[in-house]
Amino acid sequence: MPTYDYKCTKCQYTFEYFQAMSDEPLVECPKCSNSVRRLISGGTGLIFKGSGFYKTDYNKKDKTATKKSIKPEKKKDKVNKKNV
Repeated sequence: MPTYDYKCTKCQYTFEYFQAMSDEPLVECPKCSNSVRRLISGGTGLIFKGSGFYKTDYNKKDKTATKKSIKPEKKKDKVNKKNV
């Protein structure tokens, strides 16, 4: 159930009200009993429920670890034919 923001047209009192989407909008200010209008909000965005998400959950594998496990080929000693 969403939380709606309301603002009084006379006293400018702003308040939030938790109600179902199917409920009728409020029409009366709780402070001065004048009319209110529901404000448009951007929403809350994403809400993650559960134990949470961590930066390490989707990390890419370390490429340096795989490079270290591969042994480089040994270069053959080149003999300088001019000196031989």
